[in-house]
Amino acid sequence: MARDTGLEELVRQDLGDRPGLSEKPMFGGLAYLLNGNLLCGAREDGMLVRLGKGNDHWALALPGIVQMVMGERRMHGWVRAGADAYGDDALRRRLLDAALAFVESLPPK
Repeated sequence: MARDTGLEELVRQDLGDRPGLSEKPMFGGLAYLLNGNLLCGAREDGMLVRLGKGNDHWALALPGIVQMVMGERRMHGWVRAGADAYGDDALRRRLLDAALAFVESLPPK
């Protein structure tokens, strides 16, 4: 899986310069972590966003957003936004804001 440097830059700009934010190559793309907790990721096949179990229903109701699947396992609380979804600046920011709200509630690693 190839990385999507354009998406990586969009995510980087949206997340800004905040304490505890780091980047790490993972899952064939670039993962963003907050205080050691996985927040989101950018890959050639879309933006992965961690919303938390039970917090993803609103996003899954939107076009271009599906539940993340690894192998045959559904990853509840994680969604994958395709290019049409993450290309919408307001929607991308809404997804990232929701991810930040969830991950900020977790204890640091």
